[in-house]
Amino acid sequence: MGGFKLGKMTLGGLFKQPETVQYPAQVKTPPPGLKGHVENDVAHCILCGICQKRCPCGAITVSKPDRTWTIDRFRCVQCGSCVRECPKSCLTMEPTYAPPATSKHADSFKVPPAEKSA
Repeated sequence: MGGFKLGKMTLGGLFKQPETVQYPAQVKTPPPGLKGHVENDVAHCILCGICQKRCPCGAITVSKPDRTWTIDRFRCVQCGSCVRECPKSCLTMEPTYAPPATSKHADSFKVPPAEKSA
């Protein structure tokens, strides 16, 4: 009985599309509902630090004196808490896969000074 199932799977695999892709040459389309990774539009960021306070795993660091916003993507669990709590809506969850990395590092972004309107 088990031989028939194995034979059916083997023969069925000959006529279907492969389940895998040859990754860097081909990129698999992201499934619906993929959260992806956090992106920051630093032009609109006011460095309020709410995203840092709401991050459950401590992946985000905000430094007002240095005007930097840093995320450790290896600590981020893609929960979206920072995106929901951002008052300026400058954080978004991009539905793409993060590029592969060979070493652990944190992505740091320099926030430009806010322009004062007259």
